[in-house]
Amino acid sequence: MRKFSTFAKLICKNAQMNNWDDLRYFLELARCGSLSGASRELGVNHSTVARRIAALEKKHGVKLFNRQPNGYQLTEAGDVIYQHALEIEQQNQTVERLLYAGDTRLSGKLVVTMPHELANHCIIPYLQDFTGKYPDVDLELVVSPGLKNLSAREADIAVRVTPAPPETLVGQKLANLRHAVYFSKQHPQVLAEQKIIIWRQDTNPPAWAQQHFPNAKVVLKVDDLASMYAAVKVGIGIARMPCYLPDSVLDADIFKLDLALTPSDWGIWVLHHADLRETARVRAFKQFLIERLQILRPLFEGEMGKRVNGDYSSS
Repeated sequence: MRKFSTFAKLICKNAQMNNWDDLRYFLELARCGSLSGASRELGVNHSTVARRIAALEKKHGVKLFNRQPNGYQLTEAGDVIYQHALEIEQQNQTVERLLYAGDTRLSGKLVVTMPHELANHCIIPYLQDFTGKYPDVDLELVVSPGLKNLSAREADIAVRVTPAPPETLVGQKLANLRHAVYFSKQHPQVLAEQKIIIWRQDTNPPAWAQQHFPNAKVVLKVDDLASMYAAVKVGIGIARMPCYLPDSVLDADIFKLDLALTPSDWGIWVLHHADLRETARVRAFKQFLIERLQILRPLFEGEMGKRVNGDYSSS
């Protein structure tokens, strides 16, 4: 193992000096376990990844991967090299962030990530306020439900719906997130039938349904808020949703039930890496988000939208 470790340091040092891409290709294939996954992450074709890995192995005379039917698996030597390559990657990312952190220009590339429902209904309608004020900032919006790797600068700023952000990030909670149970007035029978739509990962049925709809029947599970809303609208069932989507659409057919629900500990957060707190364009966009989302606080906290109470099944 010590022999492999010494050899790994040598390979990583040479790759770092000669071509960081060698290690980048190696790391992505190790993470993904397949040429297709690595090529997708790197933005190249399969053959390029295979060729670069073969060249790296030939150059240093070491076998890094075993080709298995289910993908690429690291050899013992490859696993040791992987650990050292991760350290170099982290060092490169730190240097890149620190260089970016000192950028005082209100121009250049800025990558922002957020969920698509939040982007479409709460941010994009007002985005021209920012682009008009800072025309030299090249804004890129990455619509994604997952949290991009801000340490690796896959994004500079993230807007996330979460109960607690990762400790590696800094930011600000802008609003609490309230939920309500929604139904379509065009399809009131779903209330009497107690048909419910839930998240794919939910228990069957979740606590809110057990409390208020003891005979609930799960008719659909989804993994996307827009799909949940669409299913409620066409009368597939009722669903507990964060208020900001149905209440921002102000659809004439969609109402929230006046039910007592256990408050959620989820909130709307604006996040970035600590190293970027003084970067001019990061600060400018963060301030734009804070101002815009604070205006929308009543929407996030369930103070808007149409309610019904009483005999729901006959509403």
